[in-house]
Amino acid sequence: MVAGGSESGNVDAACESGDPASGADRLRVDNYDAVARRITRADRPLLHELTVSVFWPHRTRDLDEFLALGEGYLATDEIGRAMGSAMYYFAGDDFAMLGMMVTAPRLQTLGTGRWLLGHIMADAAGRDMRLSATRSGYWLYESEGFVPLVTIWQHQGIARPFRLPAPVPDLTLRALQPGDWSALRTLDKIAFGAERTKTLDLLAQVASGVVVERDGRICGYALIRSFGRGKVIGPVIAEDDATAMMLVAPLIKAHEGEFVRLDTPVESKTFEAFLSAGGLGVYDTVTEMYYGRQRRPLEGLQIYGLAAHSLG
Repeated sequence: MVAGGSESGNVDAACESGDPASGADRLRVDNYDAVARRITRADRPLLHELTVSVFWPHRTRDLDEFLALGEGYLATDEIGRAMGSAMYYFAGDDFAMLGMMVTAPRLQTLGTGRWLLGHIMADAAGRDMRLSATRSGYWLYESEGFVPLVTIWQHQGIARPFRLPAPVPDLTLRALQPGDWSALRTLDKIAFGAERTKTLDLLAQVASGVVVERDGRICGYALIRSFGRGKVIGPVIAEDDATAMMLVAPLIKAHEGEFVRLDTPVESKTFEAFLSAGGLGVYDTVTEMYYGRQRRPLEGLQIYGLAAHSLG
């Protein structure tokens, strides 16, 4: 992800030198010689320095999750200072989410972002790709062939008491159980458009949640976990607004007085008003963009809440 607040930092507009498509490991940036190398879990302190520099809310536990799930590159200067990062998250054999693209503020607009984007796109060549771009990163992605799809609405705030939505007549809500994960994986593959096994394996360890059933079969779910300043609700997989609200409402209620966030790619006045009533007003927006085939359904069973901007 690129640019701005939430999960993105400003993106460089153009390379000063070097050819990103060539996969070159070095770039002259201003007065610095940048070296791009594979990012590892040991790089978390440097990645944390980058995220703090662009005011991202990520805590060290969040960065540990991203580093455990994905691969990518870290750019450093001659004395080891972090200059930028970019990562990707494979799902199945033919899909990748791109994210965690950050450029140090002092080096923005000097080419580091495009250079690192070239590295991760080369690694994901032949796969369909998806990302979340803020306004300042949008033009870089568009210039590299990414196509805008929808706006992602970042809702967040202190959860407060509110009137719960009416239950959907043919659905039953209950807490998530360990034996539910096979059904969740099936639903998620449909709504996400790819099989993100590693992401769901991690979420099974760190998240709790709820499911809805119809005639004894799970037909939607919502997870919640610690993230950033408090809690994040997502993924949320549902077939319509009423089902999504039925899933999300108890999670907001259970965390009244706490900071809660939900990022939704669904533009719905009903769902927006529901979240705002619970204290989660619109804070920011980013744009979902894709490269290759657009794989995510926009009606029927779909994503109502992201796991994270970088994870979809």
